[in-house]
Amino acid sequence: MKLRITPLNIVSAIGLGLVAVNLVSEKSTAPRHVDMSGFYLLILGCLILVTFITDMIFRFTLKDIKRIWVVELIFIVIAAVLMLILQKVA
Repeated sequence: MKLRITPLNIVSAIGLGLVAVNLVSEKSTAPRHVDMSGFYLLILGCLILVTFITDMIFRFTLKDIKRIWVVELIFIVIAAVLMLILQKVA
């Protein structure tokens, strides 16, 4: 299997990096420090798992790398818009 970089791989890598930084870093009271509680880290971990599974589904259904990029970018944009709408509603 060839290594193919996709948008959901990039999102998963950023999420894993954020989890790793928050788990390893010292707790600080600096003004710009983002401290995530264990619950938010658990939710982020679940979202990383969902993006990984979704990426595998897209890889098995679509064989052309250009088509995968387009579909996954549309998926990410729709998910971001839905999150913004839900944030405004709640």
